[in-house]
Amino acid sequence: MKISPEEFAEKAVNAIHSCLEGIPFVEIKAIIKEVRSSYRRPDLLITVGLPYGEQSLIAEMKSSGEPRYVREAASQLVKYRYSAPPGTYGLVIAPFISPKAAEICAEEKIGYVDFSGNCLLSFGYVYLERQGRPNLFAERRDLRSLYSPKAERILRVLLTSPHGRWKLQDLAKEAQVSLGQVSKVKALLGAREWSSPEHGQFQLTKPFELLSEWAANYDAKRNEGRNFYTFKKVWEFEADLAEACAESGTEYALTGFSGAARLAPAVRYQRAAAYVNVPQEELAFRLGLKEVSSGANVLLMRPYDAGVFYGIRSVGDIRIASPVQLYLDLMAIKGRGEEAAQAVLEQAIMPLW
Repeated sequence: MKISPEEFAEKAVNAIHSCLEGIPFVEIKAIIKEVRSSYRRPDLLITVGLPYGEQSLIAEMKSSGEPRYVREAASQLVKYRYSAPPGTYGLVIAPFISPKAAEICAEEKIGYVDFSGNCLLSFGYVYLERQGRPNLFAERRDLRSLYSPKAERILRVLLTSPHGRWKLQDLAKEAQVSLGQVSKVKALLGAREWSSPEHGQFQLTKPFELLSEWAANYDAKRNEGRNFYTFKKVWEFEADLAEACAESGTEYALTGFSGAARLAPAVRYQRAAAYVNVPQEELAFRLGLKEVSSGANVLLMRPYDAGVFYGIRSVGDIRIASPVQLYLDLMAIKGRGEEAAQAVLEQAIMPLW
C-alpha cells in the first residue's frame, strides 16, 4: 500500500474512529499525529474519555501487517511504555493484520486496528474484537513475486527438504535461479515469519503455512492443456505413455489423480493427466489419441515452467510429479481433487516435515 505518511496517518485516525465511535461510553478527546519518524515518539498519541477518567493510547503504524513487522512494532511499543503514563495501552495499526500477527499482538498484550475493519482493543471497561474481515489491501504484487514461476522453483526445493539449511548460493544453484531471486524469496518468507536465517544460512520453518498459501494462489491455467480421448483403459494408456516417452527421451510426469493413485490412493478416477515437455500432438499421434472438446479421458499439459518437473519420482516404470506438485494440481480440482490432495499431504508430504 503506497501512500504518503500523511495519508496513511489519516487512514489510521479514521480506522480508530470507526472502531471506538460505536461504544457509547467512549469519547475520543485527542489524537496527536507524529508523522515524522522518531525513535522516541510513537506515531499516534491518543486520549480517550471513559466513565472513570481518561485513558492514554499509543500507536505504531506499519505499512505491512505481516508478523515480522508487527513484532517490530510490538517491541517498539514496549519501549515507549517505559516513559509513558502508567496504564498506557499500545496498539499497532496497519492496512491488514494477518491472523498470525493478531496472535502476536495478543501474546504481547497490545491491541491492533486495521483498515479492513479488524481490531482488538482491551483497556479499562473496553473490550472490542473483530476478526475475519477480508484483506481489502492485499498486496497482489507481493503474491505475484512469491508465486512467480522462478520463485516457485525455490519453494519446491524448500518444501521438498524443509529441514535443510541452505546457503543462498546453494539454493540458487539447486533451484536454477539467480541469487537475487533467492534473496527476494527469503525476504518475503521472512516477513511472514515462515523462515529463519541462521549463521548465514536459510531454513524454512513453516512449511504447511507456505504450502497452504501457495495452493490458494496457484494458477493451474498457466499450463497449456489439451484434451484427448483414448479407447484404452486409463491405466493401460498411462503405461503406454510411459513407454513412449522413455523410448523418445521425452520428459513427462503423471499428475493429478494419475499421480496420486500411485502415491496416496484415495479416490477412483477415469481420466489420465500428465505433464510433457514436447508438443502434445507428437504424443497424440504416436499413442493414437483423438483430440476432443468434450468427453476427454486424457489431459496432456505442457508446463508453464520447467520447475514443475522438480522432484519427480518413479513408481515402477512410471514417473510421477513430486508430492508438492501433485498437491497443488489436486487442490485446483474442487471436491474429489481436494480429497485426494489431503491424502497426498498426509501420506507423502507431512512425513517429511
